[in-house]
Amino acid sequence: MAFGRAKKLFDENSLYEYAIGALGRRMRSVAELKRLMRRRVEPDELGEALVELVIAKLKDQRYLNDAQYASTYSSLRRENDKLGRRRVITELKSRGVHSEVIDKAVAGAYDGVNEETQARAYLRRKRLQKPANQKQAARIFRSLVRAGFGTRTIISILKKWDVDDEVLTALETEEQ
Repeated sequence: MAFGRAKKLFDENSLYEYAIGALGRRMRSVAELKRLMRRRVEPDELGEALVELVIAKLKDQRYLNDAQYASTYSSLRRENDKLGRRRVITELKSRGVHSEVIDKAVAGAYDGVNEETQARAYLRRKRLQKPANQKQAARIFRSLVRAGFGTRTIISILKKWDVDDEVLTALETEEQ
């Protein structure tokens, strides 16, 4: 039988300090911060009001801004991780950012970026070489799909590497 630790409940000031600490450790969206803070308060209207009050205070002080968060996040993922547009959109949605904000941020970050060039940079970063057989081609294809690149771009790269058309057709139908 396991005994749980007594849950420490936060008041407004301590919840605000907790939120500042969480933001100091890592960028967070409004939804992520709300999820974190809801664990620290009673699950009733008073607890929800406390969370909303702290969120409003953080927004007023410009510590919390989903548009800025999405813009910074998408440009970092593009530059550092060499990820594709689709992967960044999926990750931002999972972090609770609204679709309109995501569309603007990702469009700004990927404006003027050639998807094939980005995919080739991703392959270099992951040290993936020209495939020698069908199994390696499938591995590269799946890796690029997970990284958020379009099927057309992936097929274009694999064609330039002289991968058989039969293999490409099989991979394309597998994806769909």
